[in-house]
Amino acid sequence: MLSTEQAANNITHGIDKKTALILSQRTGPGIYDLFALSNRVRDKFHGNRVDLCSIISAKSGACPEDCSFCAQSAHSNTNAEVYSLLNKDIILESARSAKKNGVKRFCIVTSGKKMAGQEITDICAIISEIRDIGLLPCATLGMLDTGEMKQLKEAGLYRYHHNLETSESFFSEICTTHTYQDKIRTINNAKSLGLSICCGGLFGLGESWEDRIDLAMAIKDLGVDSVPVNFFTPVNGTPMGNMEFLEPMEALKILAVFRLILPECEIRVCGGRPQTLGDLGSQIFLAGANGLLTGDYLTTSGRSVSDDLKMIKDMGLEI
Repeated sequence: MLSTEQAANNITHGIDKKTALILSQRTGPGIYDLFALSNRVRDKFHGNRVDLCSIISAKSGACPEDCSFCAQSAHSNTNAEVYSLLNKDIILESARSAKKNGVKRFCIVTSGKKMAGQEITDICAIISEIRDIGLLPCATLGMLDTGEMKQLKEAGLYRYHHNLETSESFFSEICTTHTYQDKIRTINNAKSLGLSICCGGLFGLGESWEDRIDLAMAIKDLGVDSVPVNFFTPVNGTPMGNMEFLEPMEALKILAVFRLILPECEIRVCGGRPQTLGDLGSQIFLAGANGLLTGDYLTTSGRSVSDDLKMIKDMGLEI
């Protein structure tokens, strides 16, 4: 029988769907064997360093899309804030704070189907100044075309973020106002310009393990750089407001299987981390993650940067 180290060394381009489905059914002590393997693979490809990013919700609410999990959808009745694009000084102050705390990447996130026109021009100016601060600028601005993305790249954008959310077969269960292929097209637009790509999903929407693995395989086919893993936090007033949180061990198992399918990608734990994992939050690294979104999320609270920095240090890892 191969040792965990030998098994990890045999994983060079990721496991296949059949193997992933088998591993996803691990229970009891077998889960810890899975974590041991994913941790070895994380260390093999990424060492002991943790990549930190933070975001700012630069435009919020009133989104015309009907994503059933989203508190910012105009189709839902929530207490999510509604405001237009924030003033540049507010965004840059948040970026400076992130830089001071050791964060490497800073992402401008906006609600709505897409940004356009003067909004793109305004964001380009902000991106240039984020570069000057010494951060890698990232953006989540919806389903942009190549012309709009080219403006952003010329302004200094490093990475574009656009989640697939779930598998293609499950997508129509959570959204009907745009398609999976719309999302694929957006990602390919960014790739065609040489932008780094951040693309992941949201888990705990009622999807099956096969859906989760199909998502990982789609991400692999797209050749993305960073994979944000979000755990669903139910919000009253949305169609999914009565869903239950994922069990912590189920969430960690998702990370482990994604690490084994996508060994070379950054696996970045984002939304729902404290709400879902609770006391097991530090175990994300042992399950294979090597990145964090630190600070608050879009409509829910996260952990403080200082708490995350202490956790990383306590785990014997480095920023």
